[in-house]
Amino acid sequence: TFVIVVVFFPIAISTGMVANILRQFCVVVIISTLLSLVASFTIVPLIFSRYGKLERIEGKNAFGKFILWFEKQLRKFTNWISNLLEWTLKHKAITLIGMFLMLLSSCGLLAGGYIGFEFFPKSDKGEFLLQIEMPKDVSLEQTNLYTQKAEDYLSKQENVVQMITTVGQSSEGMGGTNSTAYKSEINVKLKDKKERGNVSSDIISTTYTRELEKIIVGAKIKTVPIGILGTADDAPIQFVVMGSDLDSVMNFAEKAADVLAKIPGATQTKLSVEKGTPEINVKVDRDKMSALGLNLSTVGSTMQTAFAGNTDGKFRQGEYEYDINIQYQDFNRKDIDDVRNLIFVNQAGQQIKLSQFADIKEGSGPSLLERLNKSTSVTVKAQTVGVPTGTVVTNFQTELAKMKTPAGISFYWAGDQENQSEGFGTLGIALLAAVILVYLIMVALYDSFVYPFVVMFSLPLALIGALLALALTNNALGIFTILGFIMLMGLVAKNAIILVDFTNQMKAQGKTTHEALILANHARLRPILMTTIAMVIGMLPIALASGAGADWKNGLAWVIIGGLTSSLFLTLVVVPVMYQIFDNLLEKFGFNKKGQTIEEAIAEPYDHKEVNEWEQSH
Repeated sequence: TFVIVVVFFPIAISTGMVANILRQFCVVVIISTLLSLVASFTIVPLIFSRYGKLERIEGKNAFGKFILWFEKQLRKFTNWISNLLEWTLKHKAITLIGMFLMLLSSCGLLAGGYIGFEFFPKSDKGEFLLQIEMPKDVSLEQTNLYTQKAEDYLSKQENVVQMITTVGQSSEGMGGTNSTAYKSEINVKLKDKKERGNVSSDIISTTYTRELEKIIVGAKIKTVPIGILGTADDAPIQFVVMGSDLDSVMNFAEKAADVLAKIPGATQTKLSVEKGTPEINVKVDRDKMSALGLNLSTVGSTMQTAFAGNTDGKFRQGEYEYDINIQYQDFNRKDIDDVRNLIFVNQAGQQIKLSQFADIKEGSGPSLLERLNKSTSVTVKAQTVGVPTGTVVTNFQTELAKMKTPAGISFYWAGDQENQSEGFGTLGIALLAAVILVYLIMVALYDSFVYPFVVMFSLPLALIGALLALALTNNALGIFTILGFIMLMGLVAKNAIILVDFTNQMKAQGKTTHEALILANHARLRPILMTTIAMVIGMLPIALASGAGADWKNGLAWVIIGGLTSSLFLTLVVVPVMYQIFDNLLEKFGFNKKGQTIEEAIAEPYDHKEVNEWEQSH
C-alpha cells in the first residue's frame, strides 16, 4: 500500500503546470489508498466476521459451474507457470537475454516513430471554429456577404447541428480575440461522434474547408479546434524567430513556414505577423512645418483625434459617466485624399492642409509588431492532424538543421513543445523520485539493501506491455500516459513484493531458495492474478471510451492494461530468476549465512542447567 502511495507523492508536492493539472488526481489516489488500508484492517474483518461463511461449491447452477471451471483453468495455469519457472531457473542466461531483447524491442517502438510525443492529447469535442479571411481591403459588408455563403453551405451538411457566426472578429489562442473588418468566424457544432459514424471532427472540418475554398474564391479558410476552455485552441506548434531587423526576421520566418508546411501532419501554417496590410504613410517635412507655424505635437494630436478619436472629454449624468469621442465622420476619412486635406490651424489662425508640409503615400506594412525580450519577433504557427505534435516538431527540427540561419537571427520553441519540455522534465524527476522512494520502502520491509533490487528488476518489465499497447492503439506519449507509467511503478512493484516476501518466509522455515521460489509462485499466483484482473477490468471502460474528452484518458488506461498484462507473466518468471542470482551472489561472498531451521533447533542436544534467582547477578 505504501509503495502505491509513494509513487504519487512526488507529483503531489511538485510545482509547475503539469503538477497543477495532475495534483488533484494524485491526492485523491493517495487518500483513497490510505483509507482502503484502514478499511482492510477494521471494516473488512468486522463485516466478514458477521456475514462471511465458507461454502462448498458443487456446480449445481451456472455460477457454480463457472467457478469450478475457473478453478480448473487456474490450476492448469499455475502448473504451467511452475513448469516454466523450473525451466527458467535452469536457464537463467537465456531468460535474461530474452527479457532484455523484448525490452529493447519495445523501446525501439519509440525510436522507430511508432509511438509519438505530445504534451496534451487532442480531444474530439465535436466542435470547431471555421475562420474566413478575405483580402485586407475588403469592407465589413463584403465580409458579411461571403460569410453568409459559408453559412448556406454548412447549413446543408447533415453533421452540423448548430452555428454561431461572428463577422469582423476572429478568435486567437488562449481566449483572445482580434477585431478586423476582413475576418469572420463560424462556431460549428457537430453531432455526437457515434451519430456521424465515429468520424473525427478534424477530418470533417478539413473536408468542409476544401469545399468552401471552391465556393469562396480568394479567401483564406482555416479551422481551429475548440480548447478545453471552450475557446479557440492555441496552435500546438509555435516557432518563434527573433532578430534586430524586421525584414530579416520575416524572411527567415517565411522560409521556415514553407518548410513546416511540407512536414507530414502539419497544416494551416501561418505567421503571427502578416505583410500587406494597407496603410497610409505620412512623412512630415519639419522645415516646412516650422515655417508654417506648426509643431510636431500639434500635428500628431490633430491626426489622432481626426482618424482614431479622442475620449478625454466625459459626460456625467447622475452616478454614470460616459466617454465623449471626438472624431471625423466616416465620410471624411474614407481615402487618402481625406488625409491630404486634413486642416490644421496655426497660432496666427491660418488654416493649413497636411499636403502643404508632408508627403502622403499609400503603402503596406506588417499587421502588428511583436517584440520578445526587447527583440523583434515573428511566430510561425501550425496545427497538426493525424500526427502527434512531438513527431512533427522532430521532423521540422531535422529540416531546420539543414537551413542556413542568417547572422543575428535566433529562435526558440513555444506552445506545446515548450510545455512538453517542461512537463516531461517534471514527470521525469517525479518518476525517478518514485523509484527511489519505492526502493527505500522495500529496504525498510526486508531489512536489506540487496533484495529490494530484485523487486526493482520487475519495473522495466511493465514497459514492454505498456509501450506495445500504446503502439497498437495509436496513442502518443503525453503527460497522462507518463502518469500511467508512474502508476505502474507502484502496481508492478506490489506483485514482486508479494513474491519476494513469501519466498523469504519460506526460507526462514528452512526451505532451500529453489523450493521457496516454487512455493511462492504457487501460493501467491492467485492474489497477483486477482489484483491484476481487477485492475485491467476496471481500466477497460476508460480505455474503450469514445465520448467527448475520452481521448485524454485512453492512453493512461492502455498503458496500465498493457503494463499489468506483460508484468503478470514476466514478473512470475524474471523476479524468481533474479532472486536466485542475487541469493547465489550473497552466498558466494559470505553475506547470506544460513541460520538454524526450527527442526534443527529442536533436534540439537540440550544441556539443562538450573539457575536460582538469587544466584543471578544484578
